[in-house]
Amino acid sequence: MKEAFRKIRNNAYVVFVSKTIFYFLILLALVYLYNYSGMSQSHFIYNEF
Repeated sequence: MKEAFRKIRNNAYVVFVSKTIFYFLILLALVYLYNYSGMSQSHFIYNEF
């Protein structure tokens, strides 16, 4: 069982897909936190330029 898991974990495609999903989730979390902060709704000092 451990050997099969190790073989899957060392596969280049599995590593690439898992890292891609991981970084995509981080990006989604950052976008959510930026939207949640309300920066786009408040008056920003440089809006008049």
